Amino acid sequence: MKLLVGLGNPGKEYANTRHNAGFMAVDFLREHFGLEPFKFSEKHKAEVASGEIAGEKVILAKPQTFMNLSGQAVASIAQFYKIPSPEVIVIYDEADLPLGTVRVRSSGSAAGHKGVQSIIDHLGGEFTRIRLGIQPEKPFPGALEDYVLGKWTAEEMEALEEVIQKLPKLIEESK
Repeated sequence: MKLLVGLGNPGKEYANTRHNAGFMAVDFLREHFGLEPFKFSEKHKAEVASGEIAGEKVILAKPQTFMNLSGQAVASIAQFYKIPSPEVIVIYDEADLPLGTVRVRSSGSAAGHKGVQSIIDHLGGEFTRIRLGIQPEKPFPGALEDYVLGKWTAEEMEALEEVIQKLPKLIEESK
């Protein structure tokens, strides 16, 4: 069994922001693989869906704890379903990667991403990271927080959608 987690922030004010790329990715994966709709789990403080991908049972999750506390929800789900951390895949935005790129790593540091740091703090560092590049083409004049919490432009959204469409193959190959 695998746990696929998309990171983001709950609430309408954060919908379609760069920091919610992980939520958008698992929404696409749920639909692509025909999994059940997301349902809120009070126990896990997350929206959760389940089903099978390439013959393997999977749970998709969107923590509703806000980004910086994502580890609480991820650890709760992993412990409840007895999913070892190497079977956890976390998909999230990465401001240090060029827009339209995707990188996969099986371990490592949080590299300044507070949602990933929270997961490391609660689960340990041995989980797969799928990082979706959101780096601006030109230097952003404000704080990084303002950029990642900003809304996607039409061009950025197109680049993100192209990357997200590559995810089913990456997930299937992660068996």
